[in-house]
Amino acid sequence: MKRLIAKDLLKIKAVFFRPDEPFIWASGIKSPVYCDNRLTLTDVDVRNDVENGLAENIKKYYPDVEVLMGTSTAGIAHAAITGHLLSLPMGYVRSGAKDHGRKNAIEGKLLPGQKVVVVEDLISTGGSVIEVVNILREAGADVLGIVSIFTYGMKKGLDRLAEAKVQNVSLTDFDTIADVAAEEGYIAKEDVERLIKFRNDPSDESWIGAGK
Repeated sequence: MKRLIAKDLLKIKAVFFRPDEPFIWASGIKSPVYCDNRLTLTDVDVRNDVENGLAENIKKYYPDVEVLMGTSTAGIAHAAITGHLLSLPMGYVRSGAKDHGRKNAIEGKLLPGQKVVVVEDLISTGGSVIEVVNILREAGADVLGIVSIFTYGMKKGLDRLAEAKVQNVSLTDFDTIADVAAEEGYIAKEDVERLIKFRNDPSDESWIGAGK
């Protein structure tokens, strides 16, 4: 599964490596990787792989789930499609509560005590998805865990998930995609070590230019 999804994401450039010309994140961090998993929605074959994979992971790791909740906005479509495949209700958590109407932070019906799985597209430092988990818990939900398409596996993200006592199961991860990218010629084999160095410590920019 990890290698299949890695190949899919590379093929459609949902995950795109550029170790010699770093991208700059909103935080200012220079990154060798660009991620846009929304592109999975516009490729039918890749979308089928992703949604079926999410459904399989939910059945395997969270068989007692009663409701899926997507993260806003990237996780909403995946929660809806996967919910359809599993015949489960779904909703989503807003990035900020509405300032009008009922001022909902959670859209869709959620009853106290219901068993919820959060659907996310990617996890880096984990801050946004843990905020969603906390909102759901405050509303009385029993959050069984998270499913996501891709995770960086960054220490900060892993530490935050552990602190929040919530499990994440991803379809693929940074290390797998880096290895597949090297095998299939998207990047040079010697670039994998540079990519892993970035993953281990995004603030250390010594990997930049190391391949030239």
